[in-house]
Amino acid sequence: MKRPIIASLFGSAPVAMAMDYASAMLAADIPTTPQTEAAGGAGGIVASAPERFTVQRSVAIVPVRGLLTFNSFILERYLGWATYSGLADTMTELAANTDVTGIVLEIDSPGGFVTGIDVASLAIAAAARLKPVHALVNPLAASGGYWLGSQARDITMTPGSVVGSIGVAVMASAPVQPDNYGEQHFVMTSTNARAKRPDPTTDEGKAELQRSLDEAEARFHAVVAAGRNIPIADLTTRLSVTDDPRDGGATFAPEDAIARGLADQAETRAAFYDRIFGTYAPKPRTVASRGYAARAAAAMAVASI
Repeated sequence: MKRPIIASLFGSAPVAMAMDYASAMLAADIPTTPQTEAAGGAGGIVASAPERFTVQRSVAIVPVRGLLTFNSFILERYLGWATYSGLADTMTELAANTDVTGIVLEIDSPGGFVTGIDVASLAIAAAARLKPVHALVNPLAASGGYWLGSQARDITMTPGSVVGSIGVAVMASAPVQPDNYGEQHFVMTSTNARAKRPDPTTDEGKAELQRSLDEAEARFHAVVAAGRNIPIADLTTRLSVTDDPRDGGATFAPEDAIARGLADQAETRAAFYDRIFGTYAPKPRTVASRGYAARAAAAMAVASI
């Protein structure tokens, strides 16, 4: 029996996802073995959930990878993909950690669910009000991935990276013939719940699906406009590839993204971290300060005798 693929986890819910970049991930089998174990874990040891962040020289590095879900234990544990609840917990923890002076969101994601994304984006924005939060696109922050990155204080793109795909989609279907088991599906709702299962083959169903999509897009635009300090009235114009604001949803390389106000600078990953660590890492003590510390320690030792 064929194993279910990752796309089945997303169903027909609205998604903020760049399908062209996500297609290979969606078509993959739902994993049953953690990556670390598949890569050669010894003795049948089952790997624990991956670390949600690391701290180096007072800078916390938070990976935002893969297809984004609210709380998919399977995808987080087995593939190392971020979840909205995990990101929210991480940002809350790092915002309160006095040993962390700066935060980096390193993003490589084509997006994911709309449902639950506000929990993560609000947590990122809240952390950014308390301490510097920087986003590094390496190499993809599309749709929901950009939704989250837009809440950082600034966005840096590595060479060849891509941002954008700002919009919302839904994969709707309607049963029209018997399935593989010879059963005919009939979709019915209660009298006052036609919006519960919109039928995309009818004008009414299309209108309800469009209403839901536009509502989610309005939230998406409001978050990006606030995070990037772009007037909401100008945002659709900046996102469009033509003079028609409806022609948004494209992705952009660094030069174009910076020109549109969607990113701040382009930099190699090595240069980015050199700059970040140079800004936030503790400064080494001078010879004089080390001598002072030694004398102070000696004085304290004498005083304790």
